[in-house]
Amino acid sequence: MSNRVCDYIIGKTLGVGNFGKVKVATHEPTGKKVAVKILNRQKLRALEMGKKVRREIEIMRLCNHAHIIRLYEVIDTQRDIFVIVEYVSGGELFDYIVQHGKLQENEARRFFQQIVSGVGYLHQQRVIHRDLKPENLLLDENNNIRIADFGLSNIIHDGFFLKTSCGSPNYAAPEVISGNLYPGPEVDVWSCGVILYALLCGCLPFDDENIPNLFKKIKSGAYVLPTYLSKGASDLIPKMLTVDPVKRITIPDVQKHEWYQRFLPDYLQLTPRQTIKEATEVDEEIFQQVIQAGIDRSKALTAMMMGPDLLTMRRYSTPDYVLLRRAAMIYNLLLDERKRKETSSATQQAIATPAPPSTTDADTLNPQQEIARRMKLEQEQKELSERRTIPYTFEKYPTVWIIGVWTSMNAAELMFNLLNTLQLCNLEWSMESPYHVIARKIGPQKPKEGDIKIGMQVYSGRKYINEIAQMAARNSGLENGFAHRYLVDIQKLSGETFPFLDLTAQILYRLESTTHTYSQQLR
Repeated sequence: MSNRVCDYIIGKTLGVGNFGKVKVATHEPTGKKVAVKILNRQKLRALEMGKKVRREIEIMRLCNHAHIIRLYEVIDTQRDIFVIVEYVSGGELFDYIVQHGKLQENEARRFFQQIVSGVGYLHQQRVIHRDLKPENLLLDENNNIRIADFGLSNIIHDGFFLKTSCGSPNYAAPEVISGNLYPGPEVDVWSCGVILYALLCGCLPFDDENIPNLFKKIKSGAYVLPTYLSKGASDLIPKMLTVDPVKRITIPDVQKHEWYQRFLPDYLQLTPRQTIKEATEVDEEIFQQVIQAGIDRSKALTAMMMGPDLLTMRRYSTPDYVLLRRAAMIYNLLLDERKRKETSSATQQAIATPAPPSTTDADTLNPQQEIARRMKLEQEQKELSERRTIPYTFEKYPTVWIIGVWTSMNAAELMFNLLNTLQLCNLEWSMESPYHVIARKIGPQKPKEGDIKIGMQVYSGRKYINEIAQMAARNSGLENGFAHRYLVDIQKLSGETFPFLDLTAQILYRLESTTHTYSQQLR
C-alpha cells in the first residue's frame, strides 16, 4: 500500500481491527496530524459489516462538538475506504483511571461535565451511543475528553423503541441486559452514572466474574456507595443508577444538578441551540488563513456552504471537487486546533474561579438565588420548545411508521390539492419552501398556548418504495404502472397530541379522496 492518500502522508499503525487498521497520518497542506481508519472492502463484505460501517459514518458526520471525536473526511478507493478522523494522542480514560486510581472530585467532575455535555449533544442529534465506557472515552494532549467508537450507536425516531442488547455488561443498563425494549437516552444516562462512580471511586459499582451474578446485581441495583463521597455526588449517582428507567434522571436534569454546575466552563453552559449555531458559523479569521493557503475565495466559500456533505459523501469524490475538499479540510483542521486551546484555557479558568454557593454545601438556596435559578430554567425550556425541528431527508426517514399519504400526482398538482385541502379544513398557512408548508387553524393573529400548528413536507419517493408503501398502493388501487412517487408527511410542531391527530385525520381523509379520484382518472 502506498504511504500517501490524496493530501495525507500515512505513518505508523496505531491499532489493528477485524477488517482494517488505524494509522496516524499528516495532512500535508497544514502539517496537522489526523488518524486514518483504513477499511478493506473485501473484508467488510465477507463479514457483512458494510451497513454497520455506513451507519457509524453517518452518525459521526452529524457531530460537531468539542468533546466528540471529529470525522473529517471519507475517501473511497476500489480497494479501501479511508475514514479521516481527529487524532487524539492522550490514550483512553480507562488507562488514566487505572494509573491514578480514584480521582480528586474536581478532576472527576471536569471529566464528567465534558462527557455529559457530549452525550447531551448526541441526544439532541437523535443519536444514542449505547457503548459508553472509559475505554471509548479518549483523552487529548490536554486531558480533555473525546467520545469515540460509534459502532453500536443508533439514530432514534419518535415512537420507535430499540431492542438490541449491546455494550459492555458492566456499563449496561438493567433494561438492556434484560432484553426489554427501550427508547434510548436513558441507557446512556445509566452508563454515565457507572463512569462517574468509577471516576470518584476507582472501581466499578457492579462487578463480578460470574456474568449471571453480575446481571443479578445490575437488575437489582445492588451496589455500595462509599461514605467519603461528597453530598452532591452521593445525591447524583443514585439518581443515575435508578433501575426503573422511567424514574431515572435525564441528561438535561443531570446538567441542572448542583454538583454538575460547580466550576462549569462557559462553553459548556451553551444551550443545544447555541452549540449547533456556533458550530455552523464560519470563522472569518480561519477563513482568511484558508485563502492565504492559495485557495480561491469563491471556492472556499462554496466549500463552507456545502458543510460535512462535501467531505463525507461519495458523490463529491470527483476531480472537480478536489480543491473544495482541500479548502474544507484546511479550515476544519486549523479551526479545531484553536478550539482545543480555547477549551483547555476555559476549563482551567473555571477551576481557578471560585464557584458560587451550592446545595452541596447548603440545604437550600436563598430566595434570590432560587428565583434566578427558576427564571434560567424557564428561559432554557422556552428556547428548546421554540427550536424548530430539523426536517428529515427522505433517505433517513423511518420506513415503519409514517403519518401521511402516498400519491402518484406530479409535484405541482399535489401542492395545489394540498393547499386546497388546507382551505377546506379551515386552515391558514405559510410556505417555508415550495414543498414545505406550516399551517394552523384560522384565528387570532397571536397564537395562544396549546394552539395546533402542523408542518407538511413533500418527499420524493420514486427510488425508496418500501413494503408499507406497496401495501398502501394495493389498498388504494395505485399499483402496476402508477407507482407512488411522492409522500406528504405531517408533523406536529405545537399543541396537544389528540387534537393534532383529529386534524390530521381530516386532512388525510380529504387528501386521500383527491388522490384516489386522480388514480381513477388515470385508468
